[in-house]
Amino acid sequence: MRLRMVLLATALGAAPFATAMATTITGPYVDIGGGYDLTQTQHAHGFDRNQYENNVKTDGYLDASDNARLLKEAHSRERMEHGDGWTGFATFGWGFGNGLRAEIEGDYNWSALTGYRDSTGDGRHQSGRTSGSDRSYGGFVNVLYDIDLKRLFNIDVPVTPFVGVGAGYLWQNVDASTPITSSLNIRQNGTNGSFAYQGIVGAAYDIPGVPGLQMTTEYRMIGQVESFAMGNINQTGGGDRTLSYDHRFNHQFIVGVRYAFNHAPPPPPPAPAVVPPAPSAARTYLVFFDWDGAALTDRARAIVAEAAQASTHVRTTRIEVNGYTDNTSAHPGPRGEKYNLGLSLRRADSVKAELIRDGVPASGIDIHGYGEAHPLVVTQPDTREPQNRRVEIILH
Repeated sequence: MRLRMVLLATALGAAPFATAMATTITGPYVDIGGGYDLTQTQHAHGFDRNQYENNVKTDGYLDASDNARLLKEAHSRERMEHGDGWTGFATFGWGFGNGLRAEIEGDYNWSALTGYRDSTGDGRHQSGRTSGSDRSYGGFVNVLYDIDLKRLFNIDVPVTPFVGVGAGYLWQNVDASTPITSSLNIRQNGTNGSFAYQGIVGAAYDIPGVPGLQMTTEYRMIGQVESFAMGNINQTGGGDRTLSYDHRFNHQFIVGVRYAFNHAPPPPPPAPAVVPPAPSAARTYLVFFDWDGAALTDRARAIVAEAAQASTHVRTTRIEVNGYTDNTSAHPGPRGEKYNLGLSLRRADSVKAELIRDGVPASGIDIHGYGEAHPLVVTQPDTREPQNRRVEIILH
């Protein structure tokens, strides 16, 4: 299985990231990377058909016991040890704007072969230092999910952890030579292909000043099912055998670069959320709210109290309470507009409840929620604007 992993503990708590926002990918992106590959020791079963057939001819008539013995002698159990290696990949993907991504990935992996040992059915053992390598190449289709730390945990940093899985196909090629004695050199070579899968854990780090560009760190583990089971890996020297290898695992530690094409421009700096005191004779009062919030601040309660008191000093037949939001949402995508309508109504409800606590009769208060409509300040899409997160109290 192919798992992508990264250590984020230090980055998540770093002070320089305290006011940044991580990128959520919407639309096409490309990703390239490379790093260290560690392949686990592989085991194989070999069968020397020539040895078996020659022994059958030599022994003549065989009963079941003799045949089982000759089959055992013609089989071998082998082990191939791997050293350091490297990996590289490139992907093209699409982000759906809600954290989900899908991508097509091409891979190339290389690993040194360092040691060989076999045990034959007739009790012989031989081993030696191996020179050579094996390579794998192919592709995967991956599905990943970006974890929005701001939305889920209120951690506002330019880091986006992600997890994912993939499935695909890899071709494996081996070319190795192991001198056992001065006159015996065991060679293995051939290529096979098989189903492969991976799991993914990693994180992307926004590059300051370059919208859409991110650095990535990842840990992967690739699993390849019976990678040489088709029998195309041949061994010569000390008997000609066809090898069948077991399940293969690659552990990989990768650094990469990703670029998303449909990135939003950096938002303008928010306007100061300072509201001047409303004149005592005013007929309209404004109450402002935190992003994605419907709770009243102390300043907001003071303004509501002013409106409640003014309603007793001027001729008032009805109090209209209208709630609004800016054009961002804690639930981006198609649900965002509907979510903001509900949020604007909750803000209006909060103000109505405060007016009632200040002595205004509930029967004289009408509330409405307009969501993102009728902004005080016209902004670009997906912009947090404090003056648009408001409730208007209108005395009629």
